[in-house]
Amino acid sequence: MTRSARRTRRTLQVAGAGAAALLALSACSSSDDSSSTKSGSSASASPKMSGTVTVFAAASLKESFTTLGKEFEAAHPGTKVAFNFAGSDTLAASITSGAPADVFAAASPKTMAIVTDKGDGVGTPATFVRNQLEIATLPGNPDKIASLKDLTKSSLKVVLCDKTVPCGAAAQKALTASKLKLTPVSYEEDVKSALNKVVLKEADAAVVYKTDVHAAGSKVEGVEFPESAGAINDYPITLLKNAPNAVAAKAFIALVQSAEGQKVLSAAGFLKP
Repeated sequence: MTRSARRTRRTLQVAGAGAAALLALSACSSSDDSSSTKSGSSASASPKMSGTVTVFAAASLKESFTTLGKEFEAAHPGTKVAFNFAGSDTLAASITSGAPADVFAAASPKTMAIVTDKGDGVGTPATFVRNQLEIATLPGNPDKIASLKDLTKSSLKVVLCDKTVPCGAAAQKALTASKLKLTPVSYEEDVKSALNKVVLKEADAAVVYKTDVHAAGSKVEGVEFPESAGAINDYPITLLKNAPNAVAAKAFIALVQSAEGQKVLSAAGFLKP
């Protein structure tokens, strides 16, 4: 073979190798584009949140959930969180009667069971916080209330939550364990109503949650009592079966259970689950 022929052959080999490299590079690039497109499709496939999330929540959650609702709306433009705060038993009855709602956050497993036993919840409710009782007195505690037993004095006007409401059931549990009998001037439908009687000076004291005393600030004074340790309420939360906005509802529940949500709840005086 002549020198000229050998040179021509080497040139063709180099050219062939270059073409093969270009072909491989093109295939790789095509694969990357395909992968990128697939990834983009997957991202866009996740449902975008919008619309209203209706949350039925125990009255004692009002301040902390309102804060979390604003955080949720800020994080998800186009969404709105609508709350119905009331006694857990009242809310449970509304849900089982067909009231449209996405999320139920109750102040006790017993009231949550009203909903789940009817098959109106999805999955197993998760305990997200706990709450402890405290005595709310008039500012400065003029009646010098220092214990649960002090509330039995006939000279005092004391208010309790109704026994069907979690705060009322917990108060009754503490009184029974202490072998104390207390006849209140009224039984209130939820913890905020009980607290408000003291704020308005219509009662001398009320047995409420620590979180409610905390939320009231200088309007009342809190008195802790040891018997409350035996009557702590777990707070469960669940997605509801016929939730009109299940996607956003799940995201709100995730926020409540997140580190940020727990931070807001702890600042309000709730105990860790």
